[in-house]
Amino acid sequence: MSEVPPPRDQHKHLEPNKVLIAKREALSWSRKRAAKELHRLGRTRGLPELDAIEKAIYRHETGRAVCRDPLYIELYCAIYEATAQELFGDITPTTPSPGRLSGVRSHKFIPAYIEAKRIPELIRAEAMGSSEAKFGLECHRAEISNPHGKCALYAWPFGVAMLHLIEELELPSLANLATWRRRTYARDLEWASSYLSSSISAPVNASYVLSAYWVHAPSWQVHELDTALRIMCIPKILLERDSEISDSSLAQAELVERSLLADGFEHLDMTSFGFKGISLGYASWSGVVYYPAAPRRALAEDEIVNMELATQAMWAYCESINTQVEQGIDPQVPSQYGWRFLRGVRSRLINARPQETEYHKCMRMAILDTSGALDHLSEAIEILRETSER
Repeated sequence: MSEVPPPRDQHKHLEPNKVLIAKREALSWSRKRAAKELHRLGRTRGLPELDAIEKAIYRHETGRAVCRDPLYIELYCAIYEATAQELFGDITPTTPSPGRLSGVRSHKFIPAYIEAKRIPELIRAEAMGSSEAKFGLECHRAEISNPHGKCALYAWPFGVAMLHLIEELELPSLANLATWRRRTYARDLEWASSYLSSSISAPVNASYVLSAYWVHAPSWQVHELDTALRIMCIPKILLERDSEISDSSLAQAELVERSLLADGFEHLDMTSFGFKGISLGYASWSGVVYYPAAPRRALAEDEIVNMELATQAMWAYCESINTQVEQGIDPQVPSQYGWRFLRGVRSRLINARPQETEYHKCMRMAILDTSGALDHLSEAIEILRETSER
């Protein structure tokens, strides 16, 4: 067990770990009781006897020794239900496993435009209930079955349906993430199209898949973490364009991954929305990734999910309008969802709310900027305004 005592002549300048002390006292525990809890969890993993643990707690709390031991850090986090960053001011993962991707939750957003007239039919078929509005966009929601993870179906009255698929990831590497992503995107698009088609008894083609990754227990070493998240934001960077997934393509992707983790990775179209010591977050055209280093101060998972639901719903709606124009057709939309509606949505997406945090504002603008949603909205507004004036 590693302890680094300060020099003897510095004992009078000790800095107690007030967070550790406060966490223990909030539970009304003595140091002996805390030692018993650590011993209970760690006795099969090489933790010393009870007296030695109690002495270690005393030294860690009073600042006589800096807690460096990964096992102690892990157990402190477990008994106090906190992160290493909250307890020790360190965002280093407590149990590093270099190269492996774990502790990651994948959110896939799969939208489809089915026309406003079919939304009531979908709501009845799936017994959907009203859901909390996302940025003022009223919608309906239902839990549905999917063999690969937890899934929900959303429906907006302006004609967009969306599947939200959540999967827990445990993969050997970022290269495996890139190949898994490419392979499952095709699978999920086919499944979403089939599911929606059967629900409304009409052919539906899901448009695309957009991913957001919530990293709740990163497995990279601290010097690799930021680069790993950047790669996760654009994992296709590891693969050759349009290559078939095979053992050789995976091996090549693993070589690229090792090179990028060693040298770093930058991309002009990637926007950061993290805050030092609080979080790491990136958004790009390909997707979003977020690691809450200090969960009680960082963004919550549902804040990112709700932002993506609203963004992708509007993106799919505006894309349907632009597609009609490209086909030489004046777009037909319900009057209540015309250019004035879109103008109002754009305002709600762009403008900060009175109680909005700086973290949320940065996330919102990063997603809007990198997704191209604002340009899409502006173009659709002009198209509908022009056609309504004819």
